[in-house]
Amino acid sequence: MSRQLTRAGRAAGGTLAGLAAAGAAAFAWGVVVERNRFIVRHETLPVLEPGSRPLTILHLSDLHMAPWQRAKQDFVRSLIRFEPDLVVDTGDNLGHVDGNRGVERALEPFAGIPGVFVHGSNDYFGPVFKNPLRYFVSLEDTRKGRTPDLDTAGMVRYLRDDLGWLDLNNTARAIEVRGTRIELFGTSDAHRGWDRLDKLSGAIETVRENVEWSAGSGDGILSIGVTHAPYRRVLDDFVNQGAQLVLAGHTHGGQVRIPGLPALVTNCDIPARQAQGLSRWHSGRRSAYLNVSAGIGTSIYAPFRFACPPEAVVLTLVAGPG
Repeated sequence: MSRQLTRAGRAAGGTLAGLAAAGAAAFAWGVVVERNRFIVRHETLPVLEPGSRPLTILHLSDLHMAPWQRAKQDFVRSLIRFEPDLVVDTGDNLGHVDGNRGVERALEPFAGIPGVFVHGSNDYFGPVFKNPLRYFVSLEDTRKGRTPDLDTAGMVRYLRDDLGWLDLNNTARAIEVRGTRIELFGTSDAHRGWDRLDKLSGAIETVRENVEWSAGSGDGILSIGVTHAPYRRVLDDFVNQGAQLVLAGHTHGGQVRIPGLPALVTNCDIPARQAQGLSRWHSGRRSAYLNVSAGIGTSIYAPFRFACPPEAVVLTLVAGPG
């Protein structure tokens, strides 16, 4: 009996040692390799009017930038090779009190290219350590009551004045790119309750009343909704306002995933199967393409990804069937 117990103990010990080794290897991969294994996801969407020239949209999200993160900055800089016609930044650019230095270096090649941006809460509040298990039980933002400690105003000045991008936080704008007339509307971070859908509706109506060619979706107008956190209420509102394409971030694609399965957590109320990638969002009888980016960065206190590499997204918009 004692020999059998000894053999069983050895087998159990070997199993535990194997599990520990596998866990250590997975942790090392997530910290050292995968979080820096930047990829570019390509999608083609048939949303333009027949006869329109294709448009390239570069979707950036969740840089969570610290000034020393040169590899991340170099990756973002390299995306200029796709010659985007429009850059859409869905927020959480900052990840450190000096994050603007890294953001400015990363985005400098895109100066003069049309772009739009909205904010995430991490554009206001510096990162703090959090228990990652809380994402399984609560959507509440733990930074309630904190005073913003990041240079949000400096970031906005750079994006708006140096790059020439349009601020879409709870407002709407209209531009023309390569012959395509585009109306864009966006919200600030819905995860903090900063989305003002009541205010946004009025802003959209103002654009449609005052821009000569803007009359809502249809009539040759491309309507794009932009938000940081893809909460259902925001996505429904965008679709009901006539959006044909919605862009969002925030979820990090789950950040840590089991290969082949949906995200384990989304940090918002979007279905897990739509927490990353291209899908269709339906509201009533209407629908729109929804692209949720897994983002490019992570918090400096959670520098880990598994089965969910950091990504930028290149969307090629082409003419549809009419």
